[in-house]
Amino acid sequence: MSIARVTRAWYVVCESRELERGPLLRELLGVPLVLFRDEAGKAGCLLDRCPHRNVPLSLGRVVGGGRLECAYHGWQFETSGRCALVPGLTSGSEARERRAPAAAVREAHGLIWAWAELGEEPTSEPFALPALERGYARVVRSVEAEGTLHATLENALDVPHTAFLHRGLFRGAGKKNEILATVRRSVDRVEVEYQGEPRPSGLVGTILSPSGGMVEHWDRFILPSIAQVEYRLGRESHLTVTAFGTPVSDFVTRLYAVVDFRSPLPNWLVRPFLEPVALSIFRQDKAVLAAQSKTVRAFGGEQYMSTELDLIGPHIWRLLKQAESGALGSEETSVERAVRFLA
Repeated sequence: MSIARVTRAWYVVCESRELERGPLLRELLGVPLVLFRDEAGKAGCLLDRCPHRNVPLSLGRVVGGGRLECAYHGWQFETSGRCALVPGLTSGSEARERRAPAAAVREAHGLIWAWAELGEEPTSEPFALPALERGYARVVRSVEAEGTLHATLENALDVPHTAFLHRGLFRGAGKKNEILATVRRSVDRVEVEYQGEPRPSGLVGTILSPSGGMVEHWDRFILPSIAQVEYRLGRESHLTVTAFGTPVSDFVTRLYAVVDFRSPLPNWLVRPFLEPVALSIFRQDKAVLAAQSKTVRAFGGEQYMSTELDLIGPHIWRLLKQAESGALGSEETSVERAVRFLA
């Protein structure tokens, strides 16, 4: 199975707007977590298990002082995981530390990240999105797929399937063109640059560039779980989709997609058309990922037969396994190759 568990890394666990006070239940790499905000509005993330009697803390409530109160015996926990109150004790409530394992948390760009190793000091910071430039609009959406992290990220960055699975919405119409794809892998990422591609056929291409033109197109995977697609169509249109992949469990992946776009049409006019089309594309991807996972399980494992058109998937897998084993950067730091194909 193409399952990689990279634990020393940041993953998005929710959107900021989803966490008012809490508690909010989430799962990361198969581990149940509970999120809540303290009195100052700072987000905290604890293992969803009270250390007293193993009841989920997510069944509780946030009380005065921004503490998370267990629903069973009322133990109260701070965002650091420290138990600040044991109701009923007449003395010595804090005589010794009673702690729920906590994850480091960061919040930015309307997203909340958690460091997957509980109780560990992070060794890096989350991927930083660029500040929104003038003339751009930003949309943040989350979707969930029944697929491994590797399969879901490869799907998000795989060009050849779009002409078939998404025919009419994105590519698949008109004559085929010869495209030059240049693949570059470095220590923590792989990028594919496409040259010679006209504006994609279908609704997405029409919305982004009504006048047509040639495309500048890059697909990128960045460790631990970021899939980024960037399109430029002349000077008029620019679209970047940065999808943060969160491995909920081995066969469930949630994508938090941040879409930044600029087009010759007013943003308020483009957005109502672009969002439904993008969600329609994802529903098709979601269905095929679920079918793929079902088949893998039915046959008791995977069997891949790849060609040079599978430009990015093998590189994603290699980087994920290196990161999982802690061997990242131990091999060559740069690999480049060029592939010509028809699309």
